[in-house]
Amino acid sequence: MSSVGIGQRPTTPKRRLVKSLWIGIWLVYLGAPVSDLLHGGHSTGVRVLGWLGLVAFVAWYAALVFRTGRGETTRLVVASLAVLAAQSTVLALSLGREWLVLFVYVSTASGAALPVRMSRWAIAATSALMTAVALAVPGGHSYLASLLIPALLGGAAMAGVRQLVRTTIELREARATVAQLAANEERLRLARDLHDLLGHSLSLITLKSELAGRMLPAHPEKAAQQVADIEKVSRQALVDVREAVSGYRRPRLAGELAGAQVALTAAGITAALPSDMAPTDVDEEAESALAWTLREAVTNVVRHSGARRCTVEVLSRQTLDGPVLELSVEDDGSGNGSAGAPGNGLTGLAERLEKAGGSLDAGRMKHGFRLVARVPVNPSPTPADVGSGS
Repeated sequence: MSSVGIGQRPTTPKRRLVKSLWIGIWLVYLGAPVSDLLHGGHSTGVRVLGWLGLVAFVAWYAALVFRTGRGETTRLVVASLAVLAAQSTVLALSLGREWLVLFVYVSTASGAALPVRMSRWAIAATSALMTAVALAVPGGHSYLASLLIPALLGGAAMAGVRQLVRTTIELREARATVAQLAANEERLRLARDLHDLLGHSLSLITLKSELAGRMLPAHPEKAAQQVADIEKVSRQALVDVREAVSGYRRPRLAGELAGAQVALTAAGITAALPSDMAPTDVDEEAESALAWTLREAVTNVVRHSGARRCTVEVLSRQTLDGPVLELSVEDDGSGNGSAGAPGNGLTGLAERLEKAGGSLDAGRMKHGFRLVARVPVNPSPTPADVGSGS
């Protein structure tokens, strides 16, 4: 069963037919004018003019309501409603009280075609005009009570439907925008993960391949060990890429410290890393952001710095904004590619850390390059807090 498609223009012949039938159903209330033309005792000329006026009114009304929401200007809609109101006035004054029902259609069209704020005034003005014409037509006051309430309620109901349609359109557009933003965020996450994963793994594979090539003539056993390490790294890189694509990749800081030790040693860089992790109470997303930062920083040191020594520290610090976990990576190289304008790696790291509530500082020093990343630490509850149930 297909949806109604509220707020959508009819784009198929079937939907156009359904909308035409929906509009046509309400024309049944024109029975009073039709009966007056058939049995009202009017002359032939008056009947012909009455039929022409009624057909012109119905055609104008149907065209206005059917095309509602297609971008017509408010001025054009107001002019069309003025034509309908003028036709209703002339027909009611000329042919009698049975034609007062046309004002109900004018009120309904006002609610359907005008903006909500303007439709209120248009419905009230139409009702006032109908009242004036009813008092001027013989016996019109007896019809006024049965037509005034439908005119007011019908116009208000159509104004509510128009507002519902407008809200539905806005919700549909908002849903499409959210879906597009989610897709963009997923693409950005995947780009960051692949950059960090493949940059680190491929750099390590390149270093070990060069090392195996130098060892092969004199030390084939050691070269074979390097080749085995290359296979291990490549397999792990494949697993990491699959996890990154699936969205489940969350590296741990301890694991990245071990990987940094291997990468720096393979590059012939003296590594000074913490022997044990500082006591932390960071959430998984914050620790993952620090782990990605460590991986990218070590990759930059191996690939670009030309350093002989690299020092990594993980410390807990107390700041004015609360406790933080701080990661610093410092090298004594002179060719770090991140020294100038920030590249994709540092930009991606800054975005990760900002999302986790942290920050990133990176820049050249007198002898080398230093990168510092911080993430907030969840404060441990005090005994008083535990006792009070906080």
